[in-house]
Amino acid sequence: MSSTYLAATSIEEAVNALASGARPVAGGTDLVVGARQGKAPLPDSLVAIHRIDALRGIGMRSGLLRIGALASHEDVEGDLLVRERFTGLADASGIVGSHATRHVGTLGGNVMNASPAMETGGPLICLGAQVVLVSPRGERRVAVEDLFTAPGRTSAEADELLTAIEVPEPATATGSCYVRLEYRRQMEIAIVGASAAVTLADGKVSLARVAITALAPTIHRVAAAEAALTGTHASDQAVELAAAAAAAASRPISDVRGSDAYRRAMAAVITKRAIRAALQRARGEHVPIPASPALHAATG
Repeated sequence: MSSTYLAATSIEEAVNALASGARPVAGGTDLVVGARQGKAPLPDSLVAIHRIDALRGIGMRSGLLRIGALASHEDVEGDLLVRERFTGLADASGIVGSHATRHVGTLGGNVMNASPAMETGGPLICLGAQVVLVSPRGERRVAVEDLFTAPGRTSAEADELLTAIEVPEPATATGSCYVRLEYRRQMEIAIVGASAAVTLADGKVSLARVAITALAPTIHRVAAAEAALTGTHASDQAVELAAAAAAAASRPISDVRGSDAYRRAMAAVITKRAIRAALQRARGEHVPIPASPALHAATG
């Protein structure tokens, strides 16, 4: 049990607590649940940040979608702008945990937990997102792609508080998607996940980003998959090559939910679904949000 607990009401108060050794807690869906399950004890000192209004809100600012660290997954999935322009992120937020988890759990907490199986990491990476970190030394921004360093670890310093996630507005004719392999619809953790964001120009793929989830120590982009798509008309052959590249870049583990060989094989399947759905959205076609249940139902 923690020996000290502070409910901060400002970013400055929270940062000062972090500088004194406290650990932040918002929704508590990772920290508290993990402690109850015996995975790790609660820190000796906690600072609650749920009362800090400056950490809330979702909106566009100077071409950036700014999502406050306290925005819940329910907030993100339900935001009309996110659903229209940042669909891959809506896909991911819409399948985190359960309805209760999505209501309480925050995007900021999900990002800083840095699980290699987290849903939102891949879409944020493919959409070029960055986090805003505040410490006693000031404010800095780090690309989500560079934030994750190992399972459960980030490049943030112990006294830095994530205050927001910023995502650049996608170019016209851009589609994004996140798909995971799932055995059930609630309280699931990705066994295999893939994200894709593609931009079309004159019928060709002018920009492609592909990231894999739960297939390596950290979520990361697959350059070979992106190269297989870029400059092509996104033919079936190009998509197959990209999916094969994602599978080749996988370094999965074996556990009770699936062997490494099974996960590697499924990496190609799930990546193919994510790319095809992103292409459909880039062309203006409708793909339901979240995409995973609909695509699994369609393909069996």
